[in-house]
Amino acid sequence: MNHTTYHRMVCDAAGPEFNPDEEPNAEARNFYDMIRAGDKPVYEGNSRHTQLSAAVRMLEIKCRHRCSQAWFDDMSNFIQELLPQDNLMPLDFYSMKKLVRGLGLPVQVIHCCVNNCMIYWGDDSDLNSCKKCGHARYKQKVRGSRNRLYIRKLKVSYKKMHYFPITPRLQRLYASIATANEMRWHSEHQMEDVRNQYSLCHMVVTPYNLPPDLCMKEEFMFLTVLVLGPTNPKRKIDVFLQPLIVELKSLWGVGVQTYDISKRQNFQMRVALMWTLNDFPAYSMMSGWSTAGMLACPHCMEDSDAFRLIKSGKQSWLDNHWKFLPINHPYQRNTKDFIKNRKVTKQFLGVRSGDEILQDLNNRGLRKVIDVDAEVVNAAISKTCGWNKRSIFWDLPYWHEHFLRHNLDVMHIEKNVFDNISIQFSTFQGKLRTRISQEKKDVLEWVKKLRFLDGYASNLGRCVDANKLKMFGMKSHDCHVFMQRLLPIALREFLPNRIWEPLTEISLFFKQPTSSSLTDEELRNLDEQIPVILCNLEKIFPPSFFDSIEHLPVHLAYEARIAGPVHYRWMYPPERYLRKINIKS
Repeated sequence: MNHTTYHRMVCDAAGPEFNPDEEPNAEARNFYDMIRAGDKPVYEGNSRHTQLSAAVRMLEIKCRHRCSQAWFDDMSNFIQELLPQDNLMPLDFYSMKKLVRGLGLPVQVIHCCVNNCMIYWGDDSDLNSCKKCGHARYKQKVRGSRNRLYIRKLKVSYKKMHYFPITPRLQRLYASIATANEMRWHSEHQMEDVRNQYSLCHMVVTPYNLPPDLCMKEEFMFLTVLVLGPTNPKRKIDVFLQPLIVELKSLWGVGVQTYDISKRQNFQMRVALMWTLNDFPAYSMMSGWSTAGMLACPHCMEDSDAFRLIKSGKQSWLDNHWKFLPINHPYQRNTKDFIKNRKVTKQFLGVRSGDEILQDLNNRGLRKVIDVDAEVVNAAISKTCGWNKRSIFWDLPYWHEHFLRHNLDVMHIEKNVFDNISIQFSTFQGKLRTRISQEKKDVLEWVKKLRFLDGYASNLGRCVDANKLKMFGMKSHDCHVFMQRLLPIALREFLPNRIWEPLTEISLFFKQPTSSSLTDEELRNLDEQIPVILCNLEKIFPPSFFDSIEHLPVHLAYEARIAGPVHYRWMYPPERYLRKINIKS
């Protein structure tokens, strides 16, 4: 039978006929029965669509073209007139939705306060107004005279979110013969060393049980939380994460019985959240540690030496890397090439453990944003430290035991470093008083003529402005390719070695953690080299170059030692997936 992609997507969960060693549990048995019942052709002699695949295809068309339910029902009735009388094609939208609902992939629509104060969920599901700000839950409409108010018969909330539970989708991965074996990949393979958005707010979950080449694929990214706009919840994101946290706590403490079709066994599936992936501003939203100001680094925390420049008032992280150097390193006594007449002898105190951070949060009395007095209490405490809230992730019983809870996103860090180098590059070039303009023009002409293999990089020639002698409109991946592959070559001929060498070193540094395999020895060497590389950059760039983003590379090797290569932990795959969601929205 020549099934469509949509049919295979749904029906591969049934797998081939089998005689299981252990009978599937009741839920899995109902799922398989539903799949087999829907695996009948729409009418006798049809080899292209089954009842289930046709329903999935019709619903996909409705979603893609944003068709109304009335149009959908009329089109379904017309299709009925074209088919034989004894066909199994569902009659209308309700029938198709009921059929597909049997797949067991539910969605919960939860009403929210328009000011992002709370969600009407759990014990608060029956409230008609926000318990924090007092704003009404439902919209009201005035009709007739000015003195008379008519309430809508159908209650429409001001704002709502969609929550897609992760439990049934994880169970489907074990129920499918195509993915059940892959879900046990890490338990059956020993790894050597370290191998390892009109506004919408999304939360995506991906299972790391899968082998490395699958865990960041689009088909295994589960859209879990979808918050409709028009405003970004920012640090109030915890309000919308409550259903996910409750489900994760249940999956860890109790688990759920799941049928593994590859082993023909039932087992109690337990789930733990490993870490979060997000850009640097969102790091503050998820962790509760402010990523703005002179305490912006979430690893250094209060052990920061940032200062404000006297004339511009800009924050500078110059000389923040000496404390990572070995004791008695020559740079620590150098009072000429860095800040004059200044020596640094202190050492970095190390990254604080989860237990230490949790104790600090408890001692300071920080509140979760879902608490009634959170805004007032947290605002007062945040004036004396870098914390702005107690993250809801601390409700997870194992969260304090993780060595790494939130990842620094190498994608955005690399792009920001490259953009800053480009800006400073055009600034100090004029001081060289050589034939820089002509040499720069030659480099841009070289970039314009570059050609890459299909899929390796975009056309960088479109980013070249030959008149203004600069590059513009470079996407994150363009900066990634230029930073790691082209920067040392492009600058080699017309920069002195004292400038070219540090730029080449930072280029090679970003190349290391993005390798497909790493060893602990390589990462330890990288951890020792990056402070020296940043100090060498301090010799050639002004203090204004060193903002908090230019400081963060000093911690990337440490994170790679804990969590492995960055292509399992950076934002390229999630952002490509979310871009498709935004386009459909």
